[in-house]
Amino acid sequence: MKYNIALLAGDGIGPEVINEAVKVSDAVAKKFGHEITWKPALTGAAAIDAVGVPYPDETHEICLAADAVLFGAIGHPKYDNDPLAPVRPEQGLLLMRKKLGLFANVRPTFTFPSLLDKSPLKRERIEGTDLVFLRELTGGIYFGEKGRRDGGDTAFDNCVYTRAEVQRLAKKGFELAMTRSKKLCCVDKANVMETSRLWRETVQAMEKDYPEVTVSYEFVDAVAMRLVQWPNTYDVLITENLFGDILTDEASVISGSMGLMPSASMGDKVSLFEPIHGSYPQATGLNIANPMATVLSAAMMFENFGLMEEGAAMRNVVNKALEAGVVTEDLADGGKAYGTKEVGDWLVANL
Repeated sequence: MKYNIALLAGDGIGPEVINEAVKVSDAVAKKFGHEITWKPALTGAAAIDAVGVPYPDETHEICLAADAVLFGAIGHPKYDNDPLAPVRPEQGLLLMRKKLGLFANVRPTFTFPSLLDKSPLKRERIEGTDLVFLRELTGGIYFGEKGRRDGGDTAFDNCVYTRAEVQRLAKKGFELAMTRSKKLCCVDKANVMETSRLWRETVQAMEKDYPEVTVSYEFVDAVAMRLVQWPNTYDVLITENLFGDILTDEASVISGSMGLMPSASMGDKVSLFEPIHGSYPQATGLNIANPMATVLSAAMMFENFGLMEEGAAMRNVVNKALEAGVVTEDLADGGKAYGTKEVGDWLVANL
């Protein structure tokens, strides 16, 4: 098979971890007889510096023409530290999601047997955790009307959802639950927010179409608490944009490092695969960033193509590296720390 992949390395450590994911992906493709054509494109602060906008039209066209997008990270301190910056890297991310129709963010959280004691939570709390968040990605407060009034002393951000937006995200949640343990949790704040009440009534109306799925409804604050108490009681969770943004970052540390968690953003036209960590600008060029989340994101990409054996091979070699202690400094725990490139080379050599 031949695949055309848009390659958006982005900012900070993005290019470094993307480079290792490309090496591993090419090795897997060669092993299984596939051919990948990578199409690099600018986004984020790198794009602003080059052409003045964070998501150029040329990048969008490359993404639209691709079979999938492999994405690194965006963000730079010079924009983070300037609240008056007229153009920001994150605007490019939101625009990319909107223009590509990437409405469903898929964020798995799972544990690695060799790392159970590296988690900030007790082993008995997290053992067996294997959950997936589906976060709505193109609606809600991030995309609602926002502004200032009263001479700038009052700010507002409107949270708006349509029933159709909730339905398409919930449909993916129900379908995913059917392939797993047939449990679905709808996370909202229906005791306070009207948008959450819309979410809850919409999902309730869809239950009849999936009679085998057991659905629970929980407030976001309760879920935030239970994620650190009993994360292994959850399976598939669906929620709106802001709640999902916060809860998935909380869940990500269960494994022991944000550098291990992959994600996908699914759309009608093309899907995007990325590690959940940020651009980590302090580590740029130091060869210390963990590339495993990006490699595992590429594994999700292969599996999305229906290449399950290829994806499994990538996940298995990552597990082997963890068991062998071939890890970057975030997981070394006082032992030998390997560089970003060295970890990538080891993964390729041991496929």
